[in-house]
Parts: sequence; structure tokens; C-alpha cells
Amino acid sequence: MGSVGAQWLEGYASAVSHVCLWGWGLLDHWSSWLVALVAIGLLGLAKGGFSGLGSLATPLLALVVPPTQAAGIVLPILLVQDVVSVWNFRREWDRYIVAWMLPGALLGVWLGYAFAAVMPVVVIMAVLGAITIVFGIWRLWVERGSRVVAPSRSPGWVGSLFGVATGFTSQIAHVGGPPYQMWVTPRRLSNAVYAGTSAILFALINWAKVPAFFALGELDRTNLTIAGILMPFAILSTLAGVWLVRRIDPDRFYRLIYGLMILLGVKLLYDAIP
Repeated sequence: MGSVGAQWLEGYASAVSHVCLWGWGLLDHWSSWLVALVAIGLLGLAKGGFSGLGSLATPLLALVVPPTQAAGIVLPILLVQDVVSVWNFRREWDRYIVAWMLPGALLGVWLGYAFAAVMPVVVIMAVLGAITIVFGIWRLWVERGSRVVAPSRSPGWVGSLFGVATGFTSQIAHVGGPPYQMWVTPRRLSNAVYAGTSAILFALINWAKVPAFFALGELDRTNLTIAGILMPFAILSTLAGVWLVRRIDPDRFYRLIYGLMILLGVKLLYDAIP
């Protein structure tokens, strides 16, 4: 049995090495892999609780591969990272928020798929970027000097509308973070509950996106191989995000989230400039 096990492990290691060597050539330069690692690292920190960073992953990866391929590479990684983040925050999430946002988000995913071929994505991202910048600056101003701000109690149907925007922009370019943050951050959840709610909601959204990505041909052998090579780093960076979010001061946590939103908005606007 020991001999059979050793042979199996040897064969498995050989197969993995061949896949990795073949996959390494799928990106044209070592610097492309470095950019990919940075993008996936940001995605992992976001899945660990620092929402906003993850929205930078697809645009960053799109610097070295076509945007549609970048989205196809990122989705399988998101699905695995979701497992890690959901497990770590499985007891710390807001059911009210998920219940109100999820139906709208599923509708948004369908709209994103249905209009993928006709909607001017650049215009959508530019508008989203401008709104994100204004919202981030406004929240930093409202909460300046560690002012105590009463948590928002906007009705659930408002969350459903933001859910539509979240699902739509997530389907288009995995940039669902800003609409989610606009409704959820003013509610002033604890760090862990904020991260857990994000983990649960986006895990469900990401699985809802799988059929559309298959239909669009973006989950092909090449993209899945690149995603597989990046996967171990993706898992480690997610665990790092979980560790950090449980230790950072809540006020600093939210200021960081708003700052990241502003940076993301600037990036989206910059990408939209012809």
C-alpha cells in the first residue's frame, strides 16, 4: 500500500508540475505573473474583510490580459476564496442585509449578462467611479475627527435597489463592492459582521454568475489553468485579510474602507478616459 501511495503521489506531483510549466507560458512575461499575484493578493485581502480592495483586482489584471479574460480568471479564484471567508465568518453576518440585497443582486446579475454585448461598460464604470468618489469623500467628512454618527436605518427596499447595482456591476467586471458599501457601511456594523455579511452575499452572487460566464465562454481551459496556479496565493491572502480585520480598530477600519472607495473611484474614472 505504501508503494502504491508513493507512486500515486509521484504521479500527481509530475502532473501538477507539467500543468504549472504549461500554465506559466500562458502569460507572456514574469512581470505579468507579478501583476497577477498583486491583483489576487488584493482580492484575498478583500475577501478577508477589506471590501473595496477586491474591486481593483480585475482592472489590475486587465493590464496584462484582455479584460474579458481577466474576469474569467478571477471568477474561479473568487469561488475558492468565498469558501475560506464564509467559513471564517459563518457565525458573524447580518441576515437582514443579505435577505434584502440578494434578490436585487440576482436580478442585477441577469441584467449584466443580458446587456453585456450592448451596454457601454466604460460609461457604466465611469458613472460608478464618480458616485463612489463622492460617497467616500462624504462619509469621511461626516465621520471626521472620530465623530459619532448614528447608524443608518434606511428601509430594506433601498437595499434591494443597491443590490441590483451590486449584481449588475459584479457581473460586468467583478466591481460589485461600491454599491454594496454605499448601503451597508453607513449601518456601522462591527468589523467581523461587516466582513461576514460581505462574504455571504458575494459568495451567493459569484455562484449565480457561473452559468453566465460559461455561456460567454470565459471559463475555458486557459483561464482555469491560470486561476489554478494562482489559487494557493489567493487562499493565503484571504486568511491574511481575516486575521487583519479582526485586529484593526473599527474607526480606522471604516476610514480605510472609505479611502479605498475613493481610490477605486479614481481608478474607474481613469480607465474610462479614452
